[in-house]
Amino acid sequence: MDITPAVPAGRQLIEGYRPGGFRIAGVQHAGSVLVLPERTLGWPVGAPEDITAASLAPLTATEPPVELLIIGLGPRFGLIAAELRTALRGHGISVEAMATDAACRTYNVLLTEDRRVAAALIAL
Repeated sequence: MDITPAVPAGRQLIEGYRPGGFRIAGVQHAGSVLVLPERTLGWPVGAPEDITAASLAPLTATEPPVELLIIGLGPRFGLIAAELRTALRGHGISVEAMATDAACRTYNVLLTEDRRVAAALIAL
């Protein structure tokens, strides 16, 4: 029995992660990335303290809008600044932060549920 989740064509499923990068929808990406349902972008963030509203600007301009952002903070769980959460909430985006490995898995589950989810992943 095949239990592979069905993913609509063109969706950015995270297929793997390794130190320094990710494999997303068949493409290798070096460094941190922003993963939207339809495309993946390089993300010039190397540590949680580098995350700003400006670094997440591509998410707020997405149509249809993203409803949930999963942030992968690297090898450990951490917190997101309250002002960043507030800024994203102003765009209708809820935020969940966790370690990058858990963020990859969580994003994939939500993507297969056809949710409007994005991931901001700091490379391990």
